[in-house]
Amino acid sequence: MIHALPLLAPLLLAGASCYAFQAPGLRPRRAIQIAELAALGSIIVAILSGVVLYFHGAGTSPAIGYRYVALASRLDLVSMVMLLLVSFIGWAVLRYAGTYLDGEARQGPFTGWMTATLAGVLLLVQSGTLLQLVVGWIATSLFLHQLLLFYPERIASQRAARKKFIVSRTGDVTLVAAVILIAISFNTGDISTILAAAREGGSTPLNILAAALFAVAALLKSAQFPTHGWLTEVMETPTPVSALLHAGVVNAGGFLLIRFADVMLQAPVVLAVLVMVGGFTALFGSLVMLTQSAVKTSLAWSTVAQMGFMILQCGLALFPIALLHIVAHSLYKAHAFLASGSAIETVASIRRPGPVAIPNAKAVGRAFLLALAIYAVIGVLFGFADKPPQALALGAILIFGVAYLIAQGLADAAPRALTWRTSLYSISAATAYFGLQRISDKLMLGTLPATPQPGPLEWTLMLLAVITFGVVAVAQSLFPLWAYHPAAAGLRVHLANGLYVNALFDRLLGGWTLPRTTSATPASVKE
Repeated sequence: MIHALPLLAPLLLAGASCYAFQAPGLRPRRAIQIAELAALGSIIVAILSGVVLYFHGAGTSPAIGYRYVALASRLDLVSMVMLLLVSFIGWAVLRYAGTYLDGEARQGPFTGWMTATLAGVLLLVQSGTLLQLVVGWIATSLFLHQLLLFYPERIASQRAARKKFIVSRTGDVTLVAAVILIAISFNTGDISTILAAAREGGSTPLNILAAALFAVAALLKSAQFPTHGWLTEVMETPTPVSALLHAGVVNAGGFLLIRFADVMLQAPVVLAVLVMVGGFTALFGSLVMLTQSAVKTSLAWSTVAQMGFMILQCGLALFPIALLHIVAHSLYKAHAFLASGSAIETVASIRRPGPVAIPNAKAVGRAFLLALAIYAVIGVLFGFADKPPQALALGAILIFGVAYLIAQGLADAAPRALTWRTSLYSISAATAYFGLQRISDKLMLGTLPATPQPGPLEWTLMLLAVITFGVVAVAQSLFPLWAYHPAAAGLRVHLANGLYVNALFDRLLGGWTLPRTTSATPASVKE
């Protein structure tokens, strides 16, 4: 019964939601205070759940219901980490929203839908049964839909919400189908039993099909190419919603793959598809992000790229690292969105006149060689032998990003201090990667399955990913040299528009048209 403690977190927020809907729409002071206290209470519940986990181990609370129609709370390291993460971000977002929306006529309902969405996410991440997983998944999406329409009169909000609704309902149907198949295959609705059986037994056609449907649901939930357009169009919603969406809700796809990691390992071909789709989405999103001038739009494309990288990690069976990525990205993106209002001010205050350090091809080549050398040395110190090849390939991809900083330091116009500083960044990044990877692997040992040895297909995909990310990283490092070249002007315009994939998706959904007015002639002209 003690493993039912995490259920208090969504109950607290659900209670705060009910109170907020009864509060005044304008300046609901008491409702805001209760919402913040509920979020703070959920943080305390998450911490206490960690204490329970430490002393009593992982487990599932007694089910409320019968067989497949039952609800239960599963407490393990994955659910505890997600509980603490969602509760903390929810508390921060609610505190920010209390001031940000002060004076809005519908602040009361906004607080109600915000706390309801958080309650849905908390219910999802601690799911002990398949039914609770589906309920939390769908409820979170429906509550978020209300937040996306906070300004219902705005055409852009209607467009983004409608597109999100269609994509989400498709993902819901896919998830329900996967859950039905997995319940039939293992003859139970208890997630713990399913994972234990999947870890011990071999794959079956039903399991492989269920894994494929789980993958599709995750791709739709985490805004993967080509259904990413809704995520880049929700800027019409208040900033707290963007922070909650990009820092929490969109991670549900990755959480689904991590939760059913043992089932996913039974379908290597499905994992290979995740590598290809996630890797392409990461590259596509990062390139488009470079061409965006609006702060929030750039952050949205950054989320698309980061979610692609998370899916790539899951496809490589690096589930502990994928969970670590969810935590790091959520904290960073929540801060980035909540601080987006002061971003322009910050950039203006730190900008100084003078020459811009633009690295040439020679400096970029030296930077990449130096970054890889640092990565190799740090890797030897931490021990390459006990690292799966997938983790080493992922580390090489990550170090390419740091090579860009070193290239700035090696540019002719760069001061010597910048060279030392960027080299230090590279050393710190490589050390942090190996250190955090070791910590996450040890913590998740027994909770998440170990990464299997790669076969020919996995080796091919890893090699392709490293080469592709390396080429794109070099192009990004040389970006100031070619971005404004006349021959590249057209490419920059196409990238800024996301290669028009979103427009094609709009056309597939029937296009977006405004209702025609009864008359195009002004009244003064008629008279």
